[in-house]
Order: sequence, then structure tokens, then C-alpha cells
Amino acid sequence: MSKTIVVTGSSSGFGRLVSESLARKGDRVYATMRGVEGKNASVAETLKHWAAAEDLDLRVLEMDVTSTPSVDAAASQVLAESGAPDVVINNAGQMFVGITEAFTAEELMNQLNVNMVGIHRVKRAFLPAMRERGSGLFINLSSIAGRFGVPFYSIYHASKWAVEGYSLALRTELASSGIDVVVVEPGPFTTELFPGMQRPVDAGRRAGSYPEVVHETFAAMEGMFEGLFRDPSIPTDPDLLADRLVELVEMDAGSRPFRSVVGVDFGVQARNAAVEPFDHEVLEAAGFTSFATLKAN
Repeated sequence: MSKTIVVTGSSSGFGRLVSESLARKGDRVYATMRGVEGKNASVAETLKHWAAAEDLDLRVLEMDVTSTPSVDAAASQVLAESGAPDVVINNAGQMFVGITEAFTAEELMNQLNVNMVGIHRVKRAFLPAMRERGSGLFINLSSIAGRFGVPFYSIYHASKWAVEGYSLALRTELASSGIDVVVVEPGPFTTELFPGMQRPVDAGRRAGSYPEVVHETFAAMEGMFEGLFRDPSIPTDPDLLADRLVELVEMDAGSRPFRSVVGVDFGVQARNAAVEPFDHEVLEAAGFTSFATLKAN
């Protein structure tokens, strides 16, 4: 049975791949992105022509997750044309990487605005209609970076740890309304995320005062990731992540795991397995187990 699915950040990478995959399955897909008539105009036109040629129901729609008016306008169009979506995939994101002190407070807020607050905007725009229907699924793109911490990624870590906590609590809060919330935790993949990473402007020239070993370590870490992407034996093909997103969409309500790790996991899978019983114990101790169990429509 076909579904109505909204995907954010569909101009490239995971968003574009999963939008195309779901459309091929026969779903109605709203492939949203910013700059449909600007920076992403050629991408938008390519997707439109591809969908028309294949007779697929993929609709390109302007949505900037950092703008409440943009998100609300896109949601209004979706709701008017198709009603409440069955699935919303919050994929849009950026990666800010560098010496933490060199990032200004404004840059930190920009990182959180895209990766975390953007998810909240999209959720608020669609949730009332989904709750009224009594069913739906939000898939929030987190990262293995939301489960540990390493040097130079603290700004990015902050955003993805926030996604984890937000989603875990939201899942329990929405279960009685029939709405499921899950996160997907990709490892490093060959998408535009790494090439497009944001470095600190460092207006105060803070980074230059750090000892050389810090800069050497940062360069070595970048080299490590480049090596991962060059090694064909390491699972960095973004199709792996798109396939997992499709699997989650197709699963029956109540059967989906909260966390899905895909690709190189740096031990996150084991960490998740160890933490899951604790998450259940917290709900049980607070008497929330029944409340947090997804209500079937």
C-alpha cells in the first residue's frame, strides 16, 4: 500500500537516494530542499524530469529547515494535496568541525539550528495532522557521533547528542497518539557531508595559539577519514543507509527498533546494546512502560 512520505535535505546524499528509492516503490514522495529556484535549481529540475520520465509520484518542494515560515509553507502544501504524511524523514543536516574554541556562539547556534531545531520545526508542522489521524512515523537522522565524543567534533556532537535525547523522549511522549519515532545513526559515508563540512571562521584567531600537536592531530584525523573513503572493503556506500531507511518505512508499527546503526560503527552498536536495558529500566521505574508503548491504530 503506497504511503505519503516527506524527506528533508533531498538535494543530495541520503535524502536524494531515499527519495528516489521510495518513489520507485510506488510511494508519493515530497523531496524537499532549500533553493529550489536558486542553488539547487538544476537538482530540482533533474529530479522532476526523472520522475516524469519514470511516471513516479515524486514532488520537489521548497523547504529550508532553518526557517519556520518555509517549513510551514511546505507543510501546508503537503497537507492540502495529500493529507497527513505517513512518514517524515528528517535528513537535512550539516557538519561543523574544527577547534572548538574557534567557533563563535553564533556558529554553534547555526549548527544546532540545522541539525536539531530544524527537526523540531518540521515535527511541529506535521504532527497535529498525524496525531489527528492516529498514526505516523518520524525517522530522525542522528549519527554515530551522537553516541560518543572525539576531538574537533564537539559542535557536531552537540547537535547529534541533542537529536538522540530529543528523539528518545519524544518517542515515549507520542506513543499513546500512535506516532512512532526512531533514529538512524550513520557512520562515515561518501556523501556531501564531509566535503561540505563547515570550518570555524575563527574571527578572534584562537586556533593559531594552540600547540602544533593539536593541528597535527586534526590533520591526521582528516587523513583517517579520507583513507576510509578510499578503501573499497569498508562499508561507506550511501546506498546502505538509503536501504535501511526504506526498511524502516516498510516495517509494521511497533516492530521498529529505536536505534539503527549503519556502516562503520566505531563500537556504537555494542554501546547501544548495553544502554538499551537501562533505557527500559528508567521507564519502568517511573511507571511509564505502558504509556511509552506504541498504540496501534
